[in-house]
Amino acid sequence: MTTPQSASLAPAVPAGLTRIAAIQTVSGPDVERNLETVAGLVAEAAAGGAQLVALPEYFPLITADEQAKVRLREAEGSGPLQAFLAETARRHGVWLIGGTVPLVADAEDKVRNSTLVFDGEGRRVARYDKIHLFGFQRGSERYDEGATIEPGGSVTCFDSPAGRCGLSVCYDLRFPELFRAMGAVNLIVLPAAFTHTTGRAHWDVLLRARAIENQCYLMAPAQGGRHPSGRVTWGHTMIVDPWGEILACREEGPGVVMADLDPARIAAVRESLPALRHRRLA
Repeated sequence: MTTPQSASLAPAVPAGLTRIAAIQTVSGPDVERNLETVAGLVAEAAAGGAQLVALPEYFPLITADEQAKVRLREAEGSGPLQAFLAETARRHGVWLIGGTVPLVADAEDKVRNSTLVFDGEGRRVARYDKIHLFGFQRGSERYDEGATIEPGGSVTCFDSPAGRCGLSVCYDLRFPELFRAMGAVNLIVLPAAFTHTTGRAHWDVLLRARAIENQCYLMAPAQGGRHPSGRVTWGHTMIVDPWGEILACREEGPGVVMADLDPARIAAVRESLPALRHRRLA
């Protein structure tokens, strides 16, 4: 684990740029151990000069027991997971995107799979509830998020050190209309736990497509590896620029992926290829 550095000792970020960091984990059934891993990785990102840090989907818990997240769910604004995110953001003075936390749903036997954003003082500034729920079956491999998760219904964007950001989660990646609805953003953040099967086939091409279509940076913190439950996630946490170039990637295992977001790069891409201005259909 990297020892946190004070802001004055962190590597200098060039003027006009924002250093962003995506955390990759291989979470298991032990919530405390998962949070300890995350705490160390956020400290490492902060020590590297990151100003905005994002965690993967299901960072507190991945287990074969699908009811475990229902038992872990928290009311909005209170609970140990939300307190952990607020305190971690405050301790390191970073904006922290915690994707995702199980929050209370309207249905008693389900949760909202929620991404929560905390600023550098530990104040919650945004919430996004995953809209599209993953379903997949091939042979013995089967997933049905709708059995325990209640879908959200609203697009969420917020202002941050990186400029305007839009939030999405995992399976949302396959629905480009969600990203169009965000409008002109500097950064899309997509916490994920893509399966190895679907990730190997579609992950990088879909991430690059969303960045290219929306002419913005895209940061995708992911689960990556073999989990204690036997589940295997694809990983390949990455940061993509507005031209579709992969700036940084970690294939598997816990770690930190960092890059600098440059607003001038966004402006240059949009000026040379003004596709967003050329749109004709809403």
